[in-house]
Amino acid sequence: MHRRRFLLSSCATAGLILAEKGAAMPAAAQREISIGLTPVFLDHQLEFLKQLRSYLSERLSAPVRFVQRGSYREIVDLIRVSKLDFAWLCGYPYVRFRREMRLLAVPLYFGNPLYQSYLIAASSDKTTTSLLDLHGKIFAYSDPDSNSGYLVPQYQLLRAGENPSTFFSRSFFTWGHRKIIEAVGVGLAQGGAVDGYVWDTLNLLHPELTATTRVVSRSPELGFPPFVARSDIPEPVFRRMQQVLLAMSQDTQGAHLLKTLNLDGFVPGSDALFSDIETMARVVGKARK
Repeated sequence: MHRRRFLLSSCATAGLILAEKGAAMPAAAQREISIGLTPVFLDHQLEFLKQLRSYLSERLSAPVRFVQRGSYREIVDLIRVSKLDFAWLCGYPYVRFRREMRLLAVPLYFGNPLYQSYLIAASSDKTTTSLLDLHGKIFAYSDPDSNSGYLVPQYQLLRAGENPSTFFSRSFFTWGHRKIIEAVGVGLAQGGAVDGYVWDTLNLLHPELTATTRVVSRSPELGFPPFVARSDIPEPVFRRMQQVLLAMSQDTQGAHLLKTLNLDGFVPGSDALFSDIETMARVVGKARK
């Protein structure tokens, strides 16, 4: 990846209003804020979640509760019926259900709101050069609602004229990108599709884990998994949460949390970021009918 970085301060010139540290939410909004998460992003980071919850509670002047579930579908179902205020989702469920949620913010990775899906194989595998080389092998997916961990390889196989349901001898879901890396590394699968941001971040934090795999190929850049809000969220709550996220890179504590996540900050984002994911979803969905 050779992505050009840009200064986060330039966001201000684009009209973003950054929140002042400690500014309170309207009195009517000072209730518990619920945020949905899956193991895709924050597995094995309980201490970090405590720090993030404390940070958000202070900035929002309201208690924050994280709701963790094992799959995107569980989180999507909760936010669709307004049992969650916000959630960190994937672009795939967002494009499928965006009429039932609102785009809140998109993380910046290497200065851009983009990431890639990585096709990985075991580091000892010197022959696999593409997805097609894994015909008849065992393949690990992340989640059936994951863009990088499911939609991308499904789309790539269809574009190559293959049937994704019969191409592999067997496939399974791990319900987490870290678990894909572990499965491929120990030989439970000969290949897997993993979130490139997760692989890169684990490569920094736990190189002994990623060393058991190698990146075979990278997808085109796609819209980074977004933060969303329930469709009926009160406007003051939506705006305050958005302001807090956009301002994270501007204070010491927020910048430290972003560094832990291996992110640069947040921008409001737009639906245009997810147009390629929407195209892939349409192709894969049509093939299933």
